[in-house]
Amino acid sequence: MILQALKEYYDRKAVEGLIAKDGWIRGGIDFLLELDPNGDIMGISDLREMNGKKRVSRQMDVPNIGNQALKHSMSGKDANLLWDNAGFVFGLGDKGNLRLQSMIEAIDKWIGETSDVGVSAVRQFLTRGLKDRLHFNPALNHSEFGELLQEGNAKISFSVPQTGYRVVFNSPVVDNALGSHEEGAETVFGTCLVTGGNNVPIQVTHPVTKGVWGAQSAGACIVSFNKDAFNSYGKTQSINAPVSKVAASQYGKALNKLLDSPRQCIHIGDASTVFWSEKQSTFESDFSLFFKEPEKDNPDAGTHKVKALFESVHSGTYLTDDGSDRFYILGLAPNAARIAIRFWQVGTISEFASRIRQYFDDFAIVKPPKELQYYSIWRILVNLATQDKSENIPPNLAGDFMRSIIDGTPYPATLLQAVLRRIRSDTENRVKPIRAALIKAYLNRYHRFYPDPNCKEVNMELDVNQPSVGYQLGRLFATLEKIQEEANPGINATIRERFYGAACATPVTVYANLLRLKNHHLAKLEHKGRVIEFERLLGEIMGNLSDFPAHLDLHEQGRFAIGYYHQRQAFFSTKNNKQNNSEMGEEEKQ
Repeated sequence: MILQALKEYYDRKAVEGLIAKDGWIRGGIDFLLELDPNGDIMGISDLREMNGKKRVSRQMDVPNIGNQALKHSMSGKDANLLWDNAGFVFGLGDKGNLRLQSMIEAIDKWIGETSDVGVSAVRQFLTRGLKDRLHFNPALNHSEFGELLQEGNAKISFSVPQTGYRVVFNSPVVDNALGSHEEGAETVFGTCLVTGGNNVPIQVTHPVTKGVWGAQSAGACIVSFNKDAFNSYGKTQSINAPVSKVAASQYGKALNKLLDSPRQCIHIGDASTVFWSEKQSTFESDFSLFFKEPEKDNPDAGTHKVKALFESVHSGTYLTDDGSDRFYILGLAPNAARIAIRFWQVGTISEFASRIRQYFDDFAIVKPPKELQYYSIWRILVNLATQDKSENIPPNLAGDFMRSIIDGTPYPATLLQAVLRRIRSDTENRVKPIRAALIKAYLNRYHRFYPDPNCKEVNMELDVNQPSVGYQLGRLFATLEKIQEEANPGINATIRERFYGAACATPVTVYANLLRLKNHHLAKLEHKGRVIEFERLLGEIMGNLSDFPAHLDLHEQGRFAIGYYHQRQAFFSTKNNKQNNSEMGEEEKQ
């Protein structure tokens, strides 16, 4: 199903002219060697383009013989047709002669004898260099590019001005050869599992995929039988799961195009997620903006798209125009020389739009004025990782979290465990708005699927009638901390730094002592009206508690964190309201 959907995406992009045709692949070229018809070097053209402060290869369609264009084996005998890295073009390294000979053999096998001036010039260039490496000196000793070429990694192709086309492999001779090349005697024929075609040439080794975070830089495969233990019934390699050469090439191009697209691929933790719809749609182009970190030059783009998502019920966006179209989401993760499928989801655009909207509803919580309105998945996960660093995001958590969002299922239990661990270890910040939002989202979604008459949904803001013992204990802790802060202005460390972990997990061990301390703190307050306010609030909270439990489970620890956060936000809101009322009163007097 995955390969079939990718092939359909290829067909769609091929009709739009936005993907390489059969026999070709999108690749990068750094330099063109300009040759005369005799194969002598006339000059070098630098095709690299600036990407920020860095020079990158120019992307163009390049010949792809045998689906090997993105990866070389160790043999040195698998050169590309009329382009390759400098190690092959100039025969560098221990296997230099093998590489040069492979370049020549690729021309002979796929094109053969030809009157094409460009192809003939390239063959003469390679043949003369194989006999005498001095023939390559004008390039390798070039004053500007020679050192880059000698490193062997630069991608090179050829140009012969007399041909009338910029790059030699753009010759009609090459295009015809790639389209009409006959299969060799070793070709295996069978039924393609993707297209259902009978007696078609089967791809023995599938194309490599590049762009998955953490996978080999040279690329890896999502279909691979590289060990004897994976084979069945005497079949070898990918003959175990037969896919035609054409279908394999096409799904490989489609997947690489998706991974290379900033609008159709997001990288979160150890998972790379690509997505597409069966037809061109607004949802397809907007999907990444729901989850990725805002761009610096347009930080409000994601916010606008989320607002449009919430308004879609009334406007019809995502739900009416193309809501019944199928939408595909594929999560990939590195697995040694292969790529693992972390998750695969198929549904309609309207289904996914509703689930994503529910995800944002789950995370809605009262926030400070300058806090982000919506959080990216990366920002959520990094705030529960050690030292708030992305490299410390727990393995598999990103993929599990993303899958629960698009499935509309409960968030993974490891998410709650991770955020509670981070709150306990982060003595300076403890319950940030984003962490409180994550706990609220987890608990509400959990009880939506596993209803409990004794549990009440967690609100966006302070809920004095919340029956949870953990929630009320969190409120109590926040109130005791506030009393301490007002009694000791400028204090360096509050009870939050010293006692939060124990108060959250084992309340009975600390609350008796904290309540005794608060009497000393209240005695320091000069404003007696403030003392009365605090005592009234403490009485209201204590009225919801019968005793201090010896232990709180993880869900109650989560409610403790939210109760603490809500009460703290209520203090700030009250303070801001008083300031605003005072300012309005002064304006009226004037």
